[in-house]
Parts: sequence; structure tokens; C-alpha cells
Amino acid sequence: MKLEGIDPRHPSVFCVLSVAEVCGVRLRLHFDGYSECFDFWINNDSPDVQPVGWCEKTNRKLHPPKGYKEEAFNWASYLKVCKAQSAPKNLFKIQNTTITPSGFRIGMKLEAVDRKNPSLICVASVTDIIDNRFLVHFDNWDDTYDYWCDANSPYIHPVGWCQEQGKPLTPPQGYHDPENFSWKKYLEELGATSAPARAFKMRPPHGFQVNMKFEAVDKRNPLLIRVATVADTDDQRIKIHFDGWSHNYDYWLDADHPDIHPAGWCAKTHHSLQPPLNSQGFVASLTPGGCPTPGCVGIGHIKGARYTGHHRKCPTPDCNGSGHITGKYTTHHRLSGCPLAEQNQLKVKIDPQDDEMSTDNKSVLPFVHRKRTKHQNRLTRPAKYL
Repeated sequence: MKLEGIDPRHPSVFCVLSVAEVCGVRLRLHFDGYSECFDFWINNDSPDVQPVGWCEKTNRKLHPPKGYKEEAFNWASYLKVCKAQSAPKNLFKIQNTTITPSGFRIGMKLEAVDRKNPSLICVASVTDIIDNRFLVHFDNWDDTYDYWCDANSPYIHPVGWCQEQGKPLTPPQGYHDPENFSWKKYLEELGATSAPARAFKMRPPHGFQVNMKFEAVDKRNPLLIRVATVADTDDQRIKIHFDGWSHNYDYWLDADHPDIHPAGWCAKTHHSLQPPLNSQGFVASLTPGGCPTPGCVGIGHIKGARYTGHHRKCPTPDCNGSGHITGKYTTHHRLSGCPLAEQNQLKVKIDPQDDEMSTDNKSVLPFVHRKRTKHQNRLTRPAKYL
């Protein structure tokens, strides 16, 4: 099924997507024409996905599949060529069309926390609005740092907040006089307005307490949902600990993040749940040909959904996974690469061809180039701002 949705790596970009996998009420979405390495998981009620034709209806730019020109792309023709169908509109979360205006308007200025560098509070703008959410963009930086939020987000503040709180404010990249940045002067130069202080709302306490149990997506392997415990809390976040695993895998997440669910959510939505890791899990992971990471059973891959597993055990009886039929690799985990498999005994060793690397270069690089902006990487900002 086809649909339209926000690129999580570039929140200002809307792309043509396909449903690649359904697990309970979670979807693995694929960017049409690009490598599966860029696939991502999302809940089916996410506001980040929309039905076919939504961008055209709302006058937004839709990034077409690889190989298609934006001005020539047409949904009706594309669906016909692909022999695919669009996801029915009734499957999407019904958006509230009677939302009271929040006070934010496109072009308004504010101060916002850089979510990728949380110690920084930067000059930012509202660049898009969908229902009660708006897109925060950092002035003169590329869109990889953008994020969607609502009026009660703890990461946004009205103009002048940093000065009142005695905190440093990071000016826009390339600003002509960063040491003497002035909001009044900056707003006059751009002819812009600041978001009114009344538009910012306080978020209520989240209610999570240490040692509470719940279910959470494993961000390192988002195919999986595990039994988890609240290890720590602050005003807006909780620290996730996966039961039975080392605390090295703990991480912080916003308390309202869509990847955390109440106990029993997986059973209710027919999604598999990874139980707490025990001593048997550690032993199973150390079998010959298995992943050497304690507790890992070889599900998922660092390259994303392109591979469903890693370090799987060779199915050939008595084979420990050593060697490869081509002579190119020191190990194997599939029957096709096993030098002991009966079906491979008559195969002649051939010169290895780096087909997989060639495929990676062809599929990944164009996608990266597509997303490059004219701005320099934000992490290369002058050291005085870090």
C-alpha cells in the first residue's frame, strides 16, 4: 500500500512511502526507489503519515520516488505502473479540524533547544503547521535538526527567555555579529515577529515513577519491543532499562514518546514482546555461529531493514559456520555459502565480486545526495558555540 509521510531524518520533507511490513499496529515504511536501509518503524496512528493526495490537497511539496521528476509525478499513473493501491483514508488517524489556534504562525521566531545538542538553545522559527503541531527550524541550519512539537513542548521558549534565565543563546549560523546578537535588531532586519508568550503552555507532570514496568521499542533494533523498567526520571523524560540487560543499554526518552507503551500493549495489539533476558538467553546467544553480543539472538541488523538478521547459525549439520564457498569470507551463516553443504560440493570457486558493496553504493549514495543541503554540517559550528 502507498501513502505519504514525513521523512524522520528530514522532518520538513514529505515523501512517497510504501508499507513494507505490518506488525500489530506498527508499520515498517519504505521510501519508494531507495534502499531498505532507510526504512523506519512507526505506529499506524502517527500524525506523520497521510493518505495519498494529502500533500497536493494541502499545497505541500511531495518528494517523488527515485527516478521521478517532481513536476512529472502523478499518483494515478504511479499506482497503475506499480500495480499498487493507496492506503484507504479510513486507516489514518482522523485529524481534528476544529483545533483552537495555538497562537503560533509560520515565520514567527522563538528560542528552542537543539534536540541533537541539548546543551544549546538557539534562534529558531516556525516553518510549518499541521493541526496543533508546528515545525521548529533553526535559523540558517539545515533541516536535519528540525522537529515537530506542540505548544506545551518543554523544548521551546519565547523570545528573551534565555536572557531572563541567564542562559546563553546561540545565534543563527553565519550571523554577522554573533557576540552582540540582539533579538530586537534581528527581528527588525528580517521584518519578523516573535511568537507571543501566551502561546507557550506548561506540560503537566508525566506521572512515571522509578521501578514502574512498561513495554518499549528497542531503539537499537526497532523491530523489537521489550519488557522495560523506569530506571530514573526527570521533569519531562524517563530513563529506560530493558529487564535482564546491562545498564549500558539504558537511555533517556521523552515521557510522551510513541515508542513507550503500557504493560499488556503488545498482547492487546498482537505484537510480539521480547521477555526479560535471563541466563538461558545469554547461553543461547553464545552458540557457534551466533552473534557474540551477550543476549543477542541475531535478530535485526545495523544497516536497518535490508537485513533481517546477523550471525545466524549455518543450517548444515555439524558445521560451525567457518569458511565460505567463495573463499572470500571467513564465516557464513546460510546454506548457500556453506562449503560443507552437499548442494555446494560441485560448485567451482570463482573470483569474488563485491556485488553487495556495489549495490550499497548505488542505493545509498544517491539518497544521501538527495538530502544534502547548501548549509555546512551543523556539528562543524565554531567551537565557542559547542
